[in-house]
Amino acid sequence: MNNLAKTLGVQPRKSLGQNFLVDPSVTQRIVDAAGIQPGDLVVEIGPGLGALTGLLAERAGEVVAIELDQALIPHLQSQLAGKTNVRIIHADALKVDYAELCAGRSVRIVANLPYYITSHAIRVLLESNIDWRSIVLTVQLEVAQRVTAKPPHMSTLAVSVQYYGAPELLFRLPPSAFYPQPEVDSATLRINPLQARRNIPAAEFFLWVKAGFSEPRKQLRNTIAKKLGISKGVTEDILIKSGITPERRPESITMQEWFDLVQTGISMRQQSDS
Repeated sequence: MNNLAKTLGVQPRKSLGQNFLVDPSVTQRIVDAAGIQPGDLVVEIGPGLGALTGLLAERAGEVVAIELDQALIPHLQSQLAGKTNVRIIHADALKVDYAELCAGRSVRIVANLPYYITSHAIRVLLESNIDWRSIVLTVQLEVAQRVTAKPPHMSTLAVSVQYYGAPELLFRLPPSAFYPQPEVDSATLRINPLQARRNIPAAEFFLWVKAGFSEPRKQLRNTIAKKLGISKGVTEDILIKSGITPERRPESITMQEWFDLVQTGISMRQQSDS
């Protein structure tokens, strides 16, 4: 694939964070990880030179490939001309209306994301209000480790992803799997949907989470009180009733504890307002 890139005169654009997948064994593993079934709609973000696209088309009912780089569109159209179930869209994946694109259908998402947009792209996908069956992402190894973290290494990113789904780091990818080779290791990350929907609205939930992580090195009773305008006494009561010691720091809080904390906080604030 790197020879193909040179033959086509394709110069990877650093400004777009382009690192094309070139290892056939890796592309096969990524497609396997997506769990595609006949008839599935697959949205691929960043097809690049099409290393994954053709393989995805062999398994899916329809593939929608979203590519930002206009210079790559003619090559993709030529390479995939025989794939009648592939649609190539020239667009910014961060600005796509995924609900409209999927038109009420369930979808599997596969993406080789530029490192600099990873967190933003994950947030856009998870907040897009679509029925996704799996999200398989190639990302920087460090990001994959942060997303899948457990206490005492939680972060806003970990909590944000785990609110919507269950992430797992599937396998590491060496720099040699890409052209040009990045300076760091990568990983394939899969996010599976939760069996049951969260019963606390995202906006309310993340109001508390962002308050808790606003100063990660400080105790929860201090950050929540400060950011949400609640007295320390009331904040301590909320934490204690949630089964959380007020001196704990946000990186040590489990997802269940976050939900208990927010639910208790909402309930106590409603009681005080009545």
